[in-house]
Amino acid sequence: MLQREGYIPVWLESGLLDLYYNGFCNSVLWQLFHYVPLQLDGWQRVQEHQTLQMQWGAYQQANDRFGEVVLAVYQPGDMVWVQDYHLMLLPSILKNAVPRAKVGWFLHTPFPSSEIYRTLPVREDVLRATLRADLIGFHTYDYARHFISSCTRILGLEGTPEGVEDNGSVARVAAFPIGIDPERFAQALETEEVQMNIAKLLNRYAGRKVMLGVDRLDMIKGIPQKLLAFEKFLHEHPEWRDKVLLVQIAVPSRTDVPEYQKLRSMVHEIVGRINGAFGTLTYVPIHHLDRQLSFHELCALYAVTDVALITSLRDGMNLVSYEYVACQADNAGVLVLSEFAGAAQSLGAGSILVNPWNINDVAAAIEDALTMSEEERRERHRQNYMHVATHTAQTWADTFISELNDTHIEADLRLRHTPPELDFAEVVRGYMDSTRRLIVLGYNATLTTAVEAPRQPKRHYDQIKALTRVNPRILKCLEELCADPANEVVVFSGSEMGKLEETFGALPVWLAAENGVYVRPPKDKDLPEEWKCLFDTLPKEWMESVQLVLDYFCERTPRSFVEVRDTSLVWNYKHADVEFGRLQARDLLQHLWTGPISNAPVEIIQGGRSVEVRPVGVTKGLAMQRILGYMATIRGRQAVHFDLVLCIGHLLARDENMYLLFEGHKLEGVTRADLRAAVQQAAPTSHNISSSTPTPAAAAAGAGTGSAAAAAAGGQTPP
Repeated sequence: MLQREGYIPVWLESGLLDLYYNGFCNSVLWQLFHYVPLQLDGWQRVQEHQTLQMQWGAYQQANDRFGEVVLAVYQPGDMVWVQDYHLMLLPSILKNAVPRAKVGWFLHTPFPSSEIYRTLPVREDVLRATLRADLIGFHTYDYARHFISSCTRILGLEGTPEGVEDNGSVARVAAFPIGIDPERFAQALETEEVQMNIAKLLNRYAGRKVMLGVDRLDMIKGIPQKLLAFEKFLHEHPEWRDKVLLVQIAVPSRTDVPEYQKLRSMVHEIVGRINGAFGTLTYVPIHHLDRQLSFHELCALYAVTDVALITSLRDGMNLVSYEYVACQADNAGVLVLSEFAGAAQSLGAGSILVNPWNINDVAAAIEDALTMSEEERRERHRQNYMHVATHTAQTWADTFISELNDTHIEADLRLRHTPPELDFAEVVRGYMDSTRRLIVLGYNATLTTAVEAPRQPKRHYDQIKALTRVNPRILKCLEELCADPANEVVVFSGSEMGKLEETFGALPVWLAAENGVYVRPPKDKDLPEEWKCLFDTLPKEWMESVQLVLDYFCERTPRSFVEVRDTSLVWNYKHADVEFGRLQARDLLQHLWTGPISNAPVEIIQGGRSVEVRPVGVTKGLAMQRILGYMATIRGRQAVHFDLVLCIGHLLARDENMYLLFEGHKLEGVTRADLRAAVQQAAPTSHNISSSTPTPAAAAAGAGTGSAAAAAAGGQTPP
């Protein structure tokens, strides 16, 4: 029958289903997302840990099954909307198979703070899989903020106002409060069956105020707290005894779980105690039902209720509050709502918000609700009803789908502005066809690989220290490139001279340190071996005062450090807490701008996790111009007549002016023609060659972020 309506089954064996649904989904993720920590006693036994591993394996396998079924029916242009924590791995599975697919994911529960979420053993795997979705939705802004914070603190990714950025791709994260269909409830109230039930209830509860609680019998619903608050209210206000009653509907759930059985016994015990203490032959304070009501029975109960009491300890949204408001057009009852329910973000203006853990607070709220004037009741109801009527379930779905379409379009636009990937075949052809080549290579994160600190077995970003190494195979490749006399290899870095000398000193390569301020020619008997400063009279008197400020912030920010270079200073907080580091960086900028650099000829360069202070005008593009002029000075003008330039670096944004230089754009007031003239002026007059029309040998550009590469071609003229 469901297949005829368009549903497609996903078959799971009973054992797999139990480990997947009852195991990892409900016993791990659901509890963690509702701020219930993993049980400590379970970790006392190895078999319990093995069970968790089996549950995680079942979760992966079940997500794979869903992925197989979706991909079997997927058509180009289809939209896939993944629902809830049961399928957090599915976005990655779908994107791996169809990278251009529109995939959205929505969570119907809370998302915990990063301090709670980080206790999940497989936290990185789950986050990275979910981030493959184009749009990630939550009920409230708080949940979205917690998710972004977890990605930032656990994965080390960049959180933006739009979402989470990972290697140039942006996963949009936003809040989409779900709603109900209020028209369905309004129509139900007009039916004869509901009207008859309303009349019976009014007759049954005549002369008394009715309070209502409708909850699933669950630890997070706060039923015991609600009952204790009602008990305290009756104890402190004897005048309300026999004038108010509480109808509590507790729908049974997971009756085979011991914790839920204990909860049921506890609730029954409290109900019995209150009814025994405050009840009479004609009055029972609490009417408790361990069953689910029909839709029409529930609508009638909503309609006659004077106060709805919702005391969730943690709830994704809680649509009972919406349903109650939709059925209160005539009565205008009062909604007492837990501030820990997602609905508090939407209905807080018209509700009495309470902390369910504070029994005194809830008891006082019950008194306020029962004694509230009709004018205030109707104004509060009007505000709530306006929200319920406009933020319907259909509006929620339409908004999410519209946002998913827009997000996908924005991703396409970003992709169009991203330079194409490097065409390796074209570069190889250009290399083989060229006779004089310039190869410019970045150092950090291009030729180096970050390694983890010793005695730190855990692979985690905040334990990675400032240790880098160059793979021996890369050094071998550089040596082979340098063996060809047609090649000039330049290693370009922001690092200090000593680090480059230590790593590449034995190779016949050009070394450019501190963003090209200092250059060292290849070790050759005909070339000078000392470092040369290409920027004359760089001011350094500012460095002492700036370093004092940076050292001060080093003390204030654990795990941050200062890199002292000959012409610049860098405060690096890549190992510090990400959010705290950003706050400190903003504070540092204020200190610098209003203090030691206010009148100094320096500029501040903000990196992803660093703040660099360096002299004005020191850029990689301008430095590269001067390096080419220096090459022409010591080797002759003919040596810089390159017909192939290959430039490879990490983070295209930082190296953009170098790429612009090789593409022939105007740079710092200097064009390629100006550079050619400067080279000719610097070169010895004994070298005289003719120029010819440039013949492209290869052209390519790398990705927008991450490791980026660009190859440009020219003729027998300086690039």
